[in-house]
Amino acid sequence: MAENINTVVGKDAVFDGTLNVQGSLRVDGKVKGSVKCSETISIGPDGKVEADIHTKSAVITGRVDGNLHASERIELQAKSMVNGDIKTKSLVVEQGAVFHGACKMNDNLPVKSADKITK
Repeated sequence: MAENINTVVGKDAVFDGTLNVQGSLRVDGKVKGSVKCSETISIGPDGKVEADIHTKSAVITGRVDGNLHASERIELQAKSMVNGDIKTKSLVVEQGAVFHGACKMNDNLPVKSADKITK
């Protein structure tokens, strides 16, 4: 992550409510409610988020139970678990990551019908 981390939810911390962060956020504890982050959210291996997340980019190593919307990029690292829908332009899923949900990528790309695709 290139940006400096502006806000940290520590390993033993529990946050319940709406979390709005200007800049980057690191979660090593537990967050419930909703999260809006203007830059990058990074969820560490012990981090657990039970919330819908709206951000520019996300790096997930821990657990997310909720929908994840990133305007640029989402990276699901090897030990991550996401239960919810993902919407982003770019998605990276490492081997070992677990994802249960639907994924929608880049609304601006034209959709080709199956009968127009040739081999």
